[in-house]
Formats: sequence, structure tokens, C-alpha cells
Amino acid sequence: PNLNVSAALLAYVILQSWTKILKKANFTSTPFTKQENTIIQTCAVACYSIAVGGGFGSYLLGLNKNTYEQAGIDTSGNTPGSHKEPKLDWMIGFLFVVSFVGLLALVPLRKIMIIDYKLPYPSGTATAVLINGFHTPKGDKMAKKQVKGFMKVFSFSFLWSFFQWFYSGGDQCGFANFPTFGLKAWKQSFFFDFDMTYVGAGMICSHIVNLSLLLGAVLSWGIMWPLITERKGAWFPSSLPQSSMKSLMGYKVFISIALLLGDGLYNFVRTLYFTFRNIYATLQTKKPESSSSEEKNLPLDELQRNEIFIRESIPFWLACIGYLIFSLISIIVIPIMFPALKWYYVLVAYVFAPALS
Repeated sequence: PNLNVSAALLAYVILQSWTKILKKANFTSTPFTKQENTIIQTCAVACYSIAVGGGFGSYLLGLNKNTYEQAGIDTSGNTPGSHKEPKLDWMIGFLFVVSFVGLLALVPLRKIMIIDYKLPYPSGTATAVLINGFHTPKGDKMAKKQVKGFMKVFSFSFLWSFFQWFYSGGDQCGFANFPTFGLKAWKQSFFFDFDMTYVGAGMICSHIVNLSLLLGAVLSWGIMWPLITERKGAWFPSSLPQSSMKSLMGYKVFISIALLLGDGLYNFVRTLYFTFRNIYATLQTKKPESSSSEEKNLPLDELQRNEIFIRESIPFWLACIGYLIFSLISIIVIPIMFPALKWYYVLVAYVFAPALS
């Protein structure tokens, strides 16, 4: 969501300035409207969606041999030959195979979710409101004010990072390891690193997220890991390093994964329940003839937008055929890329993908 807003803001400032320069230089230029801004924002969202959803921040770069060896060659589940070095050719092919399926799976839901049930989408709604606000007579002033604030904070963050560089003397020295709560707490990783990135992330996140992270840090690094470390020799061999998955690292990883999976499963079931309940309630209370009467009461602009939204879409039959074709290609290609991955695993994934998406 934050990159949505940043892309819309920077696109407006840069291209609006460029069109003004062309106008002053007596060049004929097309006016920069909200449609062009939306296209730029959509391209930016597509780029970071590929980066995040494509696995560059999670599993894709962790498939290399180095990670395989660090996890332990003899570790159960770490299949020999399952590693794959990141290369541009197979990663592009992999993303081409898997990325288009999500678009095709959502085609049948576009009209139902957006027009019929008018479900709000926070990220898209916030970006649309921001773009509409920019392209008004007062939008130029608001954009300039936001850019000035952006440059001030950016300059402070850059200069502060440059200042810290003079006092960096190693991995455990300098401002990056400031013992805020004393040296004993510092040994348990309780220190302040003066990293403006996480300060900014904490300002964006809600209080419940920040408090949850703080509680998790206190429970894990302050209580659980020190207690588990004292059980060295009883719960796990004392000769193994802490980075081994058969040592303390195994408890850290699998306890964290269990929390993530449990919370994710609960939210998934809860979301499905409320979604189906709301759809059922809407179908029960909505009369068949009320649809046409509601459309007559809508403003003309909204009727035109709905008509264009429905018209400019991929046909349902084409989406189904495309989904089947890409699924078939994935079932053939992905096991070739990753021999340890059986074809029926991919088949099951594509069967459940539309419901989970």
C-alpha cells in the first residue's frame, strides 16, 4: 500500500514538472491526467508484486547450494539435489509460468466483488483518492507540500546514516549495537541500532502490530531462547553450533512457523466464514427485480464507469481456457525445473489456488 501511494506521488511530481518544462519551451505536450498516473502506479504495483509474490524475498533465492549446505546435508527433509542456483533464465521462465494464473483466476470475481457487492479495497481506494486529489486545482499545492516533507526526512535519514558510518568499528560496535538496556540485555540481542528504516516502518504500522512485535521479541529473545539454551545437552546436542537446525535454530524456526501457520489458518477460515455469510445474507435480502431499479437510481457517471468496467474485461470462457493452459504448462515445466517437485503437487496447488486467492 505504501508503494502505491509513493508511486502515485512521484509520478505526479516528475511528469507534471516535465510537462510544464515542455510547455515553457514551446513544445506541444499531452496533458498529464489521472489516467496516465494510474497506468504508472499499476506498473509499479506489478513490479513489486512480482518481486514479493515471486519469492525473491523468501524462497526463490534460498534454493541455492549454500543454503542447502547451511541447513545441513544430513537434515531430514533436506533432499539431496534439491538445490538450484539462482539464474536469470530459469527464474524468468518460472515467473512467466506462474504469474499470469492469478489474473485469470480473479476474472470471474471482478463484477461480483466490485460492482454487485461493492466491496472496498483499502489499498486501491486510498490510491484512487490520492490520484483524484492530485489532479484538481489544489492538487499541485498538496503535492509540492508532500514532496518538501519527503525531501526533509530523506535528507535527515541520509545524513544520520552517513554520520553513523564514522563510528562503525565492526559487527558488534558503534551505533548499530547501542546497549540501551545494558550489556546483559545486549547479549540477548536487546539493543538499539538507530536504523531509520525500522523507525519509519514502525511509524506506518498500527499500534497493535508494533505491540505484537515487541511482545514477540520479549517472549522469544528475553524468555524462551535463554531457557532453551540452558537445556543444551538434554534437548539437543551441546556439540552443535546454535545455527544448526538440530540445535537452538531448529526451535526458533519451527516455533515461529507454527505461530504463523496457526494464525494464518485461523484468519483464512474466519475470512471464508464471514465472506460466505455476507454473500448469503445479500442473496437472501436482494430481490431479483431490485437490480434494475438500483441501476436506474445510480448517477450517470457511475453507470458509465460500471459499463466500461464490465466491457473492458477478459471473457469468462477465455479466462477458464487460459487457466487450464497455464496450469498444464506449469504441471509440465515446473517439475522439469525442480526435479524433487512431483507433477501432482503442482496439480493440487492449481486446484486449490482459485479458492485460496
